[in-house]
Amino acid sequence: MVQVPLRHHEFIEQNFMTYLLEVNDLKTRFRTPEGTVFAVNGVSFHLEDGETLAVVGESGCGKSVTMLSLLGLIPIPPGEIASGSAFYRGKDLLKLTDIQLEDIRGKEIAMIFQDPMTSLNPVLTIGRQITETMCTHTNLSKKQTRERAIELLQAVGISDPGRCLDEFPHQFSGGMRQRVMIAMALSCEPALLIADEPTTALDVTIQAQIVELVIRLREQMGMTIIWITHDLGVIASLADRVIVMYAGYIVEEAKVDDIYDDPRHPYTLALLAALPRVDYRRKQRLKSIPGAPPNLLVEPSGCPFAVRCEFAFDRCREENPQLLPISNDHKISCWIDVKTGKPR
Repeated sequence: MVQVPLRHHEFIEQNFMTYLLEVNDLKTRFRTPEGTVFAVNGVSFHLEDGETLAVVGESGCGKSVTMLSLLGLIPIPPGEIASGSAFYRGKDLLKLTDIQLEDIRGKEIAMIFQDPMTSLNPVLTIGRQITETMCTHTNLSKKQTRERAIELLQAVGISDPGRCLDEFPHQFSGGMRQRVMIAMALSCEPALLIADEPTTALDVTIQAQIVELVIRLREQMGMTIIWITHDLGVIASLADRVIVMYAGYIVEEAKVDDIYDDPRHPYTLALLAALPRVDYRRKQRLKSIPGAPPNLLVEPSGCPFAVRCEFAFDRCREENPQLLPISNDHKISCWIDVKTGKPR
């Protein structure tokens, strides 16, 4: 029997089914009166079933836009997916219709949005907002969805959940609202949970409680998680692998231990140096990253971090390095060996 070669898209679909999610060369643009914003610039990554991936970087580096692009949640126009693919269980999310995406959003892929203060509808009860997703994606009765909502609120640590269902968001503290957001995201037991800086607006004590809660729920439900944050300190005990983003590019990707023990990109080194540590001497000052984030209205010709980098030399300003492996499970986009300070 003569074997017929796979068509290109069939090969890609077959190849990408080995991962829960495989993103390749994602580029997202925004057309504005001032010009084109180069928000995401050729991002590629994969996610294994049951893994927790942290996406780290300063505000405006493209973390949230990357995930919103995958779920079809950026406004078009002015937003535009310029190129790329995002295979989730063999389906390219970027090629699905709005109706097809609605079958996946909330049911298979759920998202905890950045600000619990504004993400909840102020004129709808907590119960209405939690049960809405279940009414859309399940065949549960009204009574069953309410019982399930009570179970979810108990699971995220809210006392007297039956009473809380009939209350409104303004009656909850910031930490309780974030717990409600988590309960909403878990309502249909998604395979993939995207948490977009879920601890940013909370104090340190509540941050720790939310992280512990997510770890416990992940172990109980076997979820895969993408955790977006600008704080490297949060993900030490949470993530399996880390992606560091800058100006819409991935500049370093490694296992979480390697990010802390052996960071190899100057931007990652700068982020770690700016992190408060308990072993700092009393009079030792925190380090800051010099300069300002790049103007995303201008597509960089060289490395976007070059103007802020203490290691930069002429090639860095002329040519943007590719993201390439330097060892097993460790990739960087840099012309410099930060250990020696010499070009690679």
